[in-house]
Amino acid sequence: MANLIYKRVSTDQQSTDRQNLVLDEAGIEDPVVFEEAAGTSSRLHPLERPKFAELLVYARPGDTVHISEMFRLVRGTGHVLDVLDVLHRDQGALLIHDGAFSAMDLTARHPRTGELLFTVKFMVQTLAAAGELQRDLQRELTFDGLRAAEAKGNKGGRRPAVAAAKTEGVRTAYLEGRSIDALARDHGVSRGAIRTPVADLMPDHAAVEEDVPALDLPVALDMPGKVADFLRAADLEPTERDALDHGVTVRSGQGYTLRVSAVPAVHLALLARCQPLDGGHGVPTVPAQRKAHREYESRVSTLTPTGP
Repeated sequence: MANLIYKRVSTDQQSTDRQNLVLDEAGIEDPVVFEEAAGTSSRLHPLERPKFAELLVYARPGDTVHISEMFRLVRGTGHVLDVLDVLHRDQGALLIHDGAFSAMDLTARHPRTGELLFTVKFMVQTLAAAGELQRDLQRELTFDGLRAAEAKGNKGGRRPAVAAAKTEGVRTAYLEGRSIDALARDHGVSRGAIRTPVADLMPDHAAVEEDVPALDLPVALDMPGKVADFLRAADLEPTERDALDHGVTVRSGQGYTLRVSAVPAVHLALLARCQPLDGGHGVPTVPAQRKAHREYESRVSTLTPTGP
């Protein structure tokens, strides 16, 4: 059973520092993190947000979704109930670590009917309404603060974007393994400003060019280190081996990922090669390797169409 962390901020001027603090203090074991692009609006329904949708595809029965506070995930009562219905259908759990919902079992169901308990539904509706009131008050205070700052001659605004002259250097550094966070620090801009010039190099980009089939275009995809280690010892086709050998190592804490640039067909072939990590095939199941395989499978799935 995996622990899945979901994080989101509403503007590219905000950071996930507070969420990180709350979630770190919770001591979540072996978390798999799904973080929306900076500036993903809370007005967008959670089920329509890219990273939360990716989380739901990745999740398996028995997995737990962790968030620092409810309003990182939902905006209003209807959103809460929609998310709970999906998690119940998929046999997942939701755990909030701070705020009004932190002491509640939001996935509790009636033992005979299987419906969401009336008391849970009532508390969700009541607390969601109180949260909306709190956000409205915060917006009013923020507006008043901005007016006061403007009266003193201070002007707000977005952080600067990457200068046109530096765009090619940012793209080159990204392909060489530099992370989005590191590039944002280097250039003194937000992560969203970095994602713009490298958008076509990221794995969730749907490349479209006139007269060029998207499936023939190479895509950079981050492969977990445990998957890369397994594949290096496997019997690969020359194109698969070449893609692996030319991958760029990106260090992350005590581990690493391998940024592999290849056409989707090669990524799919590599995914098939590491299937034994998910159990079976005469290979003993190692939880950390299984988790890495599922993470890689989720990333590769973004390269294939899901149908109409």
